[in-house]
Amino acid sequence: MQRFKFITLILLLSAMLLSGCMLQTVEDMYCLPKRSEDHDHLQSTIDAVMAELQYAAPLSGENRQSLQMADLNGDGTDEYLVFAKSDSDAPLRILIFQNTADGYTLMTTVNSQGTAFDRVEYVDIDGDGAQELVVGCRVSDQILGHVAVYSLAGGEAKQLLGANYGQFLTCDLNNDRCSELMILSPGETDAQRGAALLYHWKNGRMERSAEVELSSAVEHIKRIMVGKLHGGTPAVYVAGSSDGNAIVTDVLSMKSGVFTNISFSNESGTSVRTLRNYYVYADDVDDDGVLELPSLITMASAHSQGREDRYLIRWFAMDLEGAEVDKLYSFHNFAGGWYVCLDNEWATQLSVEQTNDAYRFFVWDADKQKNIPIFTIFALTGQNRDADAVEDGRFVLHRTDRVVYAGLLEEDAAEYGITQINLINDFRLIQKDWNTGET
Repeated sequence: MQRFKFITLILLLSAMLLSGCMLQTVEDMYCLPKRSEDHDHLQSTIDAVMAELQYAAPLSGENRQSLQMADLNGDGTDEYLVFAKSDSDAPLRILIFQNTADGYTLMTTVNSQGTAFDRVEYVDIDGDGAQELVVGCRVSDQILGHVAVYSLAGGEAKQLLGANYGQFLTCDLNNDRCSELMILSPGETDAQRGAALLYHWKNGRMERSAEVELSSAVEHIKRIMVGKLHGGTPAVYVAGSSDGNAIVTDVLSMKSGVFTNISFSNESGTSVRTLRNYYVYADDVDDDGVLELPSLITMASAHSQGREDRYLIRWFAMDLEGAEVDKLYSFHNFAGGWYVCLDNEWATQLSVEQTNDAYRFFVWDADKQKNIPIFTIFALTGQNRDADAVEDGRFVLHRTDRVVYAGLLEEDAAEYGITQINLINDFRLIQKDWNTGET
């Protein structure tokens, strides 16, 4: 018993010491944390340099802070970058501070032309282990901006590249663990169709690829996605609007060492028609690491007269040769904000009929003479929606603050491999970026 008490006392004292309770007064425990001396010194150094400048954070991209951190010289310690603006001839400035034995000092300043910083990225382009600074600046109200790549491995900013762009991104298309810079801009021969080119590090400098044509003008580009083709090759998917009612997706990759728009080798194209002014973009719908492209298929209607067309989405991956590989089908209810994945074996025989908040799914027979109900999806919004969702054989698919989605299996559901668990797993909410026209 004494031994048990001794051990308990030791554990209690250890807990108190670890928590700091024995080392703090009550007043100390409730006071706000103090800023470190390093932080104060950094702030005072920045304030001294910023006396006649204004903070000017980048307007787009993932890095939108006025103060950012990156290891630009490869010494394992981050430098601090302050994005600022002045009234001089070169108004945009990036102030780069480093921590030395004497405290924080101004390492160097990068001066740029333009009205605002557009976006900034930090990537290793030349393979030396240090991150290069890639910064794009907006120039007046023009469509084109100016992007520059800087190396600070030697302590000073050395410009490796400067070019105009409509949009730009960094990627690694050749799997060498070094980033390339891809620029999208108006084509040299046809401004109505944009063009893409790739800069990569070779023989001690940035080399430019041949220009490849895009399907859309650069100002009509809606979304740019980096992913993988069927087979695992990296690719960039550039989605742009066409004729105001379609999305055309260009798939850019390295083919036999050549920067190529592989979608041009796909005879059926990658054009995706819109439905009532909303767009569908490439996405990894089955979570296999490969981006799938969508195309629309008109569904057969159980009651053809007086009914508007409904559509299935056929999702397919593309390989390096431009061939399509079917992945799955889905029915998207964009107005309701949900979709359901469907079995490839019978998806193309499907039709859907809506009655108020209920969507009933049918499968046509081979001769399209008879349609067989297989399941129904309900979107319940009334005060009794939780109770209604489990009445008369229904079961809950998903709940939100305002809607309960419920399912009901029809008599022939099992014949088509549809179970309660399957339908719950195949029912999903549409993410916001599925039905927006913005990048």
